[in-house]
Amino acid sequence: MTFKELSLTRFSARKFTAEPVSPADLDYILECARLAPSACNRQPWRFIIISSEEGKEKIRRCYSREWFATAPLYVLCMKSVDEAWVRPDDKKNHGDVDLGIAVEHLCLAAADRGLGTCWVCNYDTEAVARLFPREGYEAVAIVPIGHIAADCPRPEKRRKELDSTTETV
Repeated sequence: MTFKELSLTRFSARKFTAEPVSPADLDYILECARLAPSACNRQPWRFIIISSEEGKEKIRRCYSREWFATAPLYVLCMKSVDEAWVRPDDKKNHGDVDLGIAVEHLCLAAADRGLGTCWVCNYDTEAVARLFPREGYEAVAIVPIGHIAADCPRPEKRRKELDSTTETV
């Protein structure tokens, strides 16, 4: 599969089967995320794998959606508040950018294995901080991962035309 085909295949899956994600698939996905580039190679991230029944019950309290509860596994994606590179000129912290790159590597790796994911950013931040405290880290996204249900909606990819998003100078 070409990278373009992989990009076209990946979508925000919002319904999963109960089939667990295999350890080999999870290892592959996490290795791909680990290999993501980051500013000055700081790698300011931590991935919390949530697969126990207790952990899943807790993360589901942070984002109460019926489709979300169908996932057999979740990855809580966190950035280090102190380890990210900061641009000297304007003090812009690149932790969110770095973690975003790593999370998309994670999502594309899952798609490469035939699994579905969905970025979840609109969760209860206070609940996540309370239920999954990690000193020096801040949650940025929750990514459910699983086998895509046959009746999962697959929205048509709608993207702006290339000429409306690029410019040559």
